[in-house]
Amino acid sequence: MSRSLRGARSALANWLVLASGVVAALHLGKAAIATPMLQTDMGMSLAQAGWLTSVFAVLGLLGGAPAGALAAVMGRRTALLLGLAIMALSGFAGTLVPSFGTLLVSRLLEGLGFLLVIVAGPAILERLATGAARDRALALWSCFMPCGMALAMTAGPFFSAWQWLWWSSSALALIAALAVFYCVPEDPRHRVAARLFDGVRRAWTSATVLLASTFALYSLMFFALFAFLPVLLMERMDVTYRDAGLLSALASAVNVSGNLAAGWLLARGIGRGALILFASATMGAAALGIFLGLFQPLTTFLLCLLFSAAGGLIPATLLASAPLVARESTLVPVVVGVVMQGSNLGQLSGPVLVGGVTAALGWGAAGWIVAAAAMITGAIALVLQATLVRNG
Repeated sequence: MSRSLRGARSALANWLVLASGVVAALHLGKAAIATPMLQTDMGMSLAQAGWLTSVFAVLGLLGGAPAGALAAVMGRRTALLLGLAIMALSGFAGTLVPSFGTLLVSRLLEGLGFLLVIVAGPAILERLATGAARDRALALWSCFMPCGMALAMTAGPFFSAWQWLWWSSSALALIAALAVFYCVPEDPRHRVAARLFDGVRRAWTSATVLLASTFALYSLMFFALFAFLPVLLMERMDVTYRDAGLLSALASAVNVSGNLAAGWLLARGIGRGALILFASATMGAAALGIFLGLFQPLTTFLLCLLFSAAGGLIPATLLASAPLVARESTLVPVVVGVVMQGSNLGQLSGPVLVGGVTAALGWGAAGWIVAAAAMITGAIALVLQATLVRNG
């Protein structure tokens, strides 16, 4: 096989892995955008609808590292295929007997599939590329969440019933699974010496904890804003529900620019700690401007875009750093799983903390919470940079 053909097949595999992540993020985001339809069709309360989304975060918090260990044992490609298949089948099943109970069970299964996809995806990219190419591929992978969430927010309002959204997302998962099966190469055969949970134990190093802690703080800051952004935009800009969804989708999609910029900057030797320090400082300053209501509505929305774009530097940098802290290649999915546990901790705590504080003290208090988290993130970034240099 010629070098150009091998390169084309590798590029195709990379894009299919990324597409699988976007499909997984679509499954996460579809419940949030479908909430009005679920309320109308099934009389579901906001609390019940919230559980349909937050169950993913609970699973990720508890099962990130075990899912990574499972992917290491069964094979990264196999784990990706299994995750996509589980999401497709459970999504279809959730529409058969519509009730809150059956939907919650189906969402639990979808969450398990989502976990397998997000730990297997970057591990496959790490296997297919090395050096600067690997950093770029992992930075590209970090786009999956904002792309999938933006797709859900944009497409959701155009479906006449939530079932059609569920069927469409399940069909996309099946298509992605077929494409991965035929186009992504199998893992090289190797003997797995470690037991399933031994990989979890060996992956918990100080460097891994620093990555997970940074991701937790980033997610806390990001979801502190984006969990309430439609409501904030409707209050500050006096826009409709659909317009608020489209503006929120735009703000979420802008996060991709930071993801891609991180890959470009890392390939040119910019320090990982410096990128995280810059991004966290920008997010903290922007959050104060957004939540304190210091500016006119248009300026406030532009600050939301800045918050999102700068923030995109952080997940891309952290995921690109995961192979550097893994002691061996087979531990990469486990390290990614631990890092994603941190992400889900922030995803859970951010909206709860900010929602409670805002209800008691107003929007301004949320800005100070994000600013404090940004300062802590910057401090951890300096320690993380020193740790990565020490580890070589």
